[in-house]
Amino acid sequence: MLDGPTVWYGPEMARRQDWVHLLSPQEIAEVEHAARPWTGRELSGLQSGHFPLPHLGPRLAAIRQDVLHGRGFALLRGLPVENWPEGLSAAAFYGMGTHFGAARTQNAQGHLLGHVRDLGLRSDDPNVRIYQTAERQTFHTDSCDIVGLLCLQVAKSGGDSALVSSNTIWNEMRRRRPDLAALLLQPVATDRRGEVPAGEQPFFTIPVFNWHAGGMSAIYQRQYIESAQRFEDAPRLDARWHEALDLLDELANDPALNFLMTLQRGDLQLVHNHTLLHDRTAFENWPQPERQRHLLRLWLAPEDARPLPSVFAQRFGSVVPGSRGGVGAVNAAPPGPHA
Repeated sequence: MLDGPTVWYGPEMARRQDWVHLLSPQEIAEVEHAARPWTGRELSGLQSGHFPLPHLGPRLAAIRQDVLHGRGFALLRGLPVENWPEGLSAAAFYGMGTHFGAARTQNAQGHLLGHVRDLGLRSDDPNVRIYQTAERQTFHTDSCDIVGLLCLQVAKSGGDSALVSSNTIWNEMRRRRPDLAALLLQPVATDRRGEVPAGEQPFFTIPVFNWHAGGMSAIYQRQYIESAQRFEDAPRLDARWHEALDLLDELANDPALNFLMTLQRGDLQLVHNHTLLHDRTAFENWPQPERQRHLLRLWLAPEDARPLPSVFAQRFGSVVPGSRGGVGAVNAAPPGPHA
């Protein structure tokens, strides 16, 4: 069984609240001072050395260690985004993100800073990413070491963030059904949803759970595993696979394991993808366009990230810490078998 700080249960974590880090007025002023020269500029060249944080920087370094090697998440609270122009908020978020890792591309267009909002799309379109809808996402991982979110606007209702330890899920699967846990150590096809790197298949085959160099890392998105079955050359899911994935989902959705947090405007959330699954509840937007739910997102690659097995290169492009993750150069999306 796995042990240590990566193994936790949601109700206890919700009670503790020691993962919430309130930013002081001095720290906020420091961030604003560093961000103003970058407002409205191309942010791809911004690195931590260009964004000095003499007081906040050491605190961010300690938080990064907790995210990478501890509980796997943190929430920084207090950025005054309601008083800042969006460009200043973006520069502040990106600059703070450089203290956690290098930004990685999030889509086929090569965007380093993503916008998470409802575009009125439907998740049953196999080339739509679920974060572009108002639907519930379900528990999953992103294709990076750390995902960062900055909340600019909240929904009228819903849109809560949910977290669960994938290491705890592994332990519970081992305890209840070791046969199904063992199956999830085998490769499974996951749909790339149209974002296919040059020379690659339209799906990747990485196990859900991966034991490597003393750590268990997960990579999971149930909808994309199911939609990969549209490709004739994808390995088939049989009844035991469905049983294993159903148990994983049952555990992830168990309130004895997970917990919800409500992001406020100015909250900056950091999540370690290798030891956590994250989710977002469905939401209802405000009718006014300027009030609709809007988050900024970063996919980050820290140089001190954990080792990953070579199979992750199918999705991460590389397994070298600091230069892995994201969406690489993309071919035109191949048609599915029924296109």
